[in-house]
Amino acid sequence: MTTTPANPPPFEQHTVQLESAVDSKITGVSVYSDRAEVSRAFRFPVKTGQNQVIISGLPKALNHDSLRVEGKGAGTIQDVTISQAKPPVISTPQEAKTSPELKRLQSNKTDIEQTIHRNVQAQTSLVKYLESLSSQQTPSNKLAEIVSDYDTIMGDLQKKMNRLSEELQEVQASIAVEELSLQAATGEQKKWNPNLSLNVTVGIFASVDGDVELGLIYAVNRTSWTARYDIRVNTQTKEKAVSLVYKASIKQSSGEDWTDVPLTLETATPSFDKTLPNLNPWTIGIYRPPPPVLYSPSSAPRGDTYSLAAPPPPPLPEMSIQTSAITSKGGVSATFAVPGLITIPSDGADHGVTIATLELDAKMSWVSIPKKDTKTYLSAKIKNASEYTLLSGPANVYVDGSFISRSTIPGVSPEEKFDCALGLDPAIRITYHPLSKKLSQSGLLSKSDVYLYTQRITVHNTKPTLVETIKIIDQIPVSEDSIINVKLLSPALQLPSSNATPAPTSNDGGSVKSGKTGGLLSSIGSGSNSNSGNSEKALKAVAKSVKVTSGVVAQWDRPGSDAASATDEGLDSEPVDFTALGKDGKINWLCSVAAQTKTNLTLQWEVNAPVKTNIAGI
Repeated sequence: MTTTPANPPPFEQHTVQLESAVDSKITGVSVYSDRAEVSRAFRFPVKTGQNQVIISGLPKALNHDSLRVEGKGAGTIQDVTISQAKPPVISTPQEAKTSPELKRLQSNKTDIEQTIHRNVQAQTSLVKYLESLSSQQTPSNKLAEIVSDYDTIMGDLQKKMNRLSEELQEVQASIAVEELSLQAATGEQKKWNPNLSLNVTVGIFASVDGDVELGLIYAVNRTSWTARYDIRVNTQTKEKAVSLVYKASIKQSSGEDWTDVPLTLETATPSFDKTLPNLNPWTIGIYRPPPPVLYSPSSAPRGDTYSLAAPPPPPLPEMSIQTSAITSKGGVSATFAVPGLITIPSDGADHGVTIATLELDAKMSWVSIPKKDTKTYLSAKIKNASEYTLLSGPANVYVDGSFISRSTIPGVSPEEKFDCALGLDPAIRITYHPLSKKLSQSGLLSKSDVYLYTQRITVHNTKPTLVETIKIIDQIPVSEDSIINVKLLSPALQLPSSNATPAPTSNDGGSVKSGKTGGLLSSIGSGSNSNSGNSEKALKAVAKSVKVTSGVVAQWDRPGSDAASATDEGLDSEPVDFTALGKDGKINWLCSVAAQTKTNLTLQWEVNAPVKTNIAGI
């Protein structure tokens, strides 16, 4: 269609009435997180001259600022207006339910029912009279006459009852017909749907008679979609161990049903008037209380008060319709085209569709902190090697075919890694044995109390297969006082000395002190590269793992890092903050445990303090 000419010639105006649900077809729906964009197509004839096209039955949830009208054909779109339709008006609800004829029929029905009631009472009285007669009081010559009279009277009553029953049925049938007639008369009122009460009027100037095509594109509220997932983990394989079913839960109560429509899902969240905020000046000064306010009658408000109305919201920008299945790979947004045609009624219920099934590589790990809880937690480091952007959403987790738990997947871009908790694995059993404590004394002139602690941990793999990445985390105490020394004996992990030389790996170990008051670890992280002991070589020595037994390595715990395979010498693929290692006293073992076998771990340390020192915390 062309643009409006400056001075169109006068023509007769024609009116075209269209019903949205009947005269159009939804050609596409794009669902966002908090709204949807609907495209409708109309085809209808117009006459030469002015044509006023009135389209009724559009959803009340339609965002007025989002409406766009497009057309094809020999005509010009001149104006577009939106209005609220009003329901058909009838006199009163009572008048809609009755009529003079219905009242007459209901009165006849009442008369017949009352006559039937009297007939029943007469029959009952006649039966009681006959039963009250006795042989002593009734002469034998009168008995035949009484019985004959009873038969005659009862027969007449029963015939009358049959006739009344037929009349009652006829009246009831007439009442039903009249009520149906009244319902048909008020059909327009009953069809009224307040959720589909918007009208759009489009002015079209047609140069010739013929058909035109009109397209309406508009946004509706009260619609949304959220991501949901099924995560199926196969612990028996290393390649593509995770099958992730990407689902969408679509909900809409816009008022109009989407029946057999092409559907796309948008990950973008439209935002309006989002600009970078400004920092206002931040001033400080001496506090001075405000002067007291003296109230007087003259200061009381007089007359009417006025308030400025809030400015209207800015108009919504136009939404573009993306047609490809995936239009973004981890950028600002992505669009998913749901295959086939989808039906989503306006019922506010969740309707699920499957976006894709992704086979992904994952690094499985079993982690336990038996000092707090002997249960073993299964987790996976999954790489999103697909071109799909994953939105944050809940996930059902299935491990080896069994439902284990519910988890949550964060927002993930393509080629990004994410951690996913997979619940508990009862097949890995941890035993945290009682702590052993021995006291002895050392020194000649200055005697000290030496407390030797031994903690044993047993890891039992009851699975039928080897498990390579079981991570056990424990800790030794950290001294906050210079006269109390904590020395790690087993496993023999290194600590940097004050001259940047790694500590020996024998059972002498190193003294673990808090960074608050000095000690060996107080030099870590000081930022000096000279004699402070913070050389890169010394820090890497601290980070190096120690082989305990076959398939078991120990290292200072790296917060937030992966559980690496024990065959990889415990080296994490994630960056490590060397300066923080050992400061919290946390240690982990990375175990590779064969099927149906057990592995024993030992944590041993000494606490050394002057004799009779009251040590808190142990």
